[in-house]
Amino acid sequence: MYLLGYDIGSSSVKASLVDALTGKCVASAFYPKQEAEIMAPHPGWAEQHPEMWWKHLKMATADVLASSNVSSQEIKAIGISYQMHGLVCVDKNQQVLRPAIIWCDSRAVGIGEQAFQDLGSSQCLSHLLNSPGNFTASKLAWIKRNEPELFDKIDKVMLPGDYIAMRLSGQASTTVSGLSEGMFWDFKQNEIAGFLLKYFGFDSSLIADIVPTFGEQGFVNKASAEELGLKEGTPITYRAGDQPNNALSLNVFNPGEIASTAGTSGVVYGVNGKVEYDPLSRVNTFAHVNHTAEQTRLGVLLCVNGTGILNSWMKRNLAPEGISYNEMNDLADSVPIGSEGVSILPFGNGAERMLQNKEIGCVMHGVDFNRHDRRHLLRAAQEGIVFSFKYGIDIMQEMGMQVNKIHAGKANMFLSPLFRDTLAGVTGAVIELYDTDGAAGAAKGAGIGAGIYKDHDDAFATLEKLQVIEPNAANVPAYLEAYDRWKSILSSLS
Repeated sequence: MYLLGYDIGSSSVKASLVDALTGKCVASAFYPKQEAEIMAPHPGWAEQHPEMWWKHLKMATADVLASSNVSSQEIKAIGISYQMHGLVCVDKNQQVLRPAIIWCDSRAVGIGEQAFQDLGSSQCLSHLLNSPGNFTASKLAWIKRNEPELFDKIDKVMLPGDYIAMRLSGQASTTVSGLSEGMFWDFKQNEIAGFLLKYFGFDSSLIADIVPTFGEQGFVNKASAEELGLKEGTPITYRAGDQPNNALSLNVFNPGEIASTAGTSGVVYGVNGKVEYDPLSRVNTFAHVNHTAEQTRLGVLLCVNGTGILNSWMKRNLAPEGISYNEMNDLADSVPIGSEGVSILPFGNGAERMLQNKEIGCVMHGVDFNRHDRRHLLRAAQEGIVFSFKYGIDIMQEMGMQVNKIHAGKANMFLSPLFRDTLAGVTGAVIELYDTDGAAGAAKGAGIGAGIYKDHDDAFATLEKLQVIEPNAANVPAYLEAYDRWKSILSSLS
């Protein structure tokens, strides 16, 4: 008995086949092998053809079936993870009308900001938990304003994962979690946000039928079964955006638990058990995968643009030529906590939402030419990245969240002992590192939705925990002192 998970990213589409009994991934594949094309017809635009996602999904599916020798008859359910906030428009024949406007496209920023002003910050934050910002609803408003003839042909709007589910099943549908990430969900009324639809002039018929995040969402139809080599009638039983799905993959479901990633940019995604929002809209809040009207589970998402990109910049420009990241970590670890007074603000990769969209650039502070060398800068860079995470976690705590445990995959910055120890020390949280990925998580989500697992604890009972990092009480004061110094520098600049 097997479960198939798809992860529809902007750089690739990944498929993973999981043995439902052992929880082990028996095969995985991704396409394309080099980063997928993102079209930018104008500065600030970012588009992809949904048909490209389908093409890559088809190749990844063929690979996992061939390499695993598993019959499609043995696949009991399908789960889908996808890049968030994108906009796919289809006509009444389910044909795509234009390239998808994806998550990193910024053309609708002004439209969302105007809506925030016109509707009022209190209305938007108390009902949507976010500013309309650059999310899916604002992107649709851009099409209505700039491509009116095309807008009139739209039958349904959907997110990338909704599109894939439609291609598999022939049925257009979406989820409450998906609607919340597009700013279409009213958390106060627990319904589609009619006031936002009215403001933008959208008919409610544009919204696809709502299906549960876990549960029956449709079945693979005959055409897709023949095209993909799957069994007709295989149920689709789970769907979520990539960050909620990453949290699911790390078994993060309850208040006080945090999922984190630290690649080029970094994400801290925490679960809140209360309907709260940040009055300055420095973090994004969406319905988590297990959110219901009866049980509040909200995913509070902090994104820090300047994370691994700073560390790689340091490696290219300051580390000795040919040095590995491990050797660079050793150099950084040869100086004391706090880098002997050197602080680095890692905000050199564009405007940061948690700084209220200010673009202050990367700042190096406290360098003494007679005392400091590259080692201090290498350490201060990693500490600065961690301190930016801590700054965002402080915002989450202001919203009533308790941060006790951080779950992460053992990859990217979490491979650095210095990074991990600093994060545990300054937050006081226990860090648990796991071996998982988004597509495998989506497969297990499908198992929950299909009733193969009785709950998420059952689904992730076999999740391999690689390492646990606990705060070293002796070092905590030094970490907090360095963080306070870092924070005071940030305050003077922002």
